[in-house]
Amino acid sequence: MDNFRGTIAISATIGSMASTPRASQRRPWADPRLLLGLVLIGASIAGVWWVVQSARTTEPALAAAGTIVPGQTLTASDVVAVDVQLGSSADGYLNPAALEDGLVATRALAAGELIPVSATGAAADLDVTTLVVQSALEVPVGVQAGSSVELWAAAPVGPGEYDEPALIVPDAVVGQVIEDDGVVSQAGAKLELVVPRDAVAVVLANVSGGSALSAVPVAGGGR
Repeated sequence: MDNFRGTIAISATIGSMASTPRASQRRPWADPRLLLGLVLIGASIAGVWWVVQSARTTEPALAAAGTIVPGQTLTASDVVAVDVQLGSSADGYLNPAALEDGLVATRALAAGELIPVSATGAAADLDVTTLVVQSALEVPVGVQAGSSVELWAAAPVGPGEYDEPALIVPDAVVGQVIEDDGVVSQAGAKLELVVPRDAVAVVLANVSGGSALSAVPVAGGGR
């Protein structure tokens, strides 16, 4: 009888142990920490892939083929299409499809510079114009198309005598240096200047009055 009871007890114990899964026998993939780790690894890989793909993506944009001055009408010969990585700033630069008839530059652009949309506009909205003036002094070699200069004038007070120079245009841009004798630095060269419209009257008054005009380069304004 005792042996029978002992057998029943042992059987019951074995059955109880078999019905309760051991911690070491649990499936590893069911561990929440493992699942979270796999999700984080997957997200990291996807993020790296997106960054690499974005870095490889280029978009067409327009760059200046040569120096462009304010007021210059932009044509196909003035620009060159380039593929560049602009990312989220792509809308801020002119692209080939945006080159329209009558589009002009509103500021000087150096050769090779990407053309910002903000540096273009309609000719009717432009507040600058072009004048040709005679330089009384030597034109510095560094002064060329696209250079920012100040225009100074000295009014005549007698034969060969002039008053103290005065600044009449603080923000002109050289459109072209017209060489009279084939030497840029020689006195007597003419300058095609882009000036604000509200400065035209004072420039013309000094020209007609015989003032000696001189263009002085603005520091950092050379092209």
